[in-house]
Amino acid sequence: MSQKKFVPASVRDERLIEKRRNQMINAAVALFKEKGFHRTTTREIAKKSGFSIGTLYEYIRAKEDVLYLVCDRIYDEVRDRLLRIDAGQGTLESLKLAIAHYFRIVDELQDEVLVMYQEAKSLTKEALPYVLKKEMEMVGIFEKMIKRCAENGELDLEEKEIEMLAHNIFVQGEMWAFRRWAFKKKFTIEDYIRLQTHLLFSGLETRGMMA
Repeated sequence: MSQKKFVPASVRDERLIEKRRNQMINAAVALFKEKGFHRTTTREIAKKSGFSIGTLYEYIRAKEDVLYLVCDRIYDEVRDRLLRIDAGQGTLESLKLAIAHYFRIVDELQDEVLVMYQEAKSLTKEALPYVLKKEMEMVGIFEKMIKRCAENGELDLEEKEIEMLAHNIFVQGEMWAFRRWAFKKKFTIEDYIRLQTHLLFSGLETRGMMA
C-alpha cells in the first residue's frame, strides 16, 4: 500500500528520464505555486519545461504523476541532506545544530515545500500513502536524535514526549515555508532558528516536558 509509485516512461535512457523529469518538476513547482495544481495544465508544464506536450507524455502519463514526482524529490532531498549531518553524538548541542540545518534546508526549498504542503491532497490514492510514509521517516530521523539525547541524560523525556517533540520540530520547519508571508516581514531565517529552538527547548534540559 505504501510502496514507491512507478511512473512509466516510454524512453529508456535513465539519465535523460532524470533530466526531463527534473525540468518538469522545476516548471511544475513554479506553476503550482502561481496557479495551483488543478488550474495548471500539462500543456503549460511542458511549455515551461521547454519541450512539447508530446515529449512530456514520453516521461509521465498524467499531471498527477508530476505532483508525485515533486513530492518524492523534495522528501528525498531533505532526508538525504539530514542524514549527512553528524548528529549521532547524542548531545543537546548536536540536536540543535541538526534542527538549524533542517530549517535552512526548508528555507532553500521553500517554494517546493509550500507546493507540497498545499497540493499533497491532490495525490492519487495510490501515491499518497507512500508520500506520507516518507514524511514519517523524516520525523523518525529527529526521533532517533532525541532518543539518543535522552539515553545520554541530555533530556529527560518519556517515549510519547520524544515522539511529539520530533513531530513539532518537523512541522515547525515546514511552517517557515507556509507562513513566510507573515514571517518575512519581521524575521530572518536565523531569527526563526534562534527563536524556535529556544521555544522548543526552554525548560526541557534535564527535565520532562510535563512538570
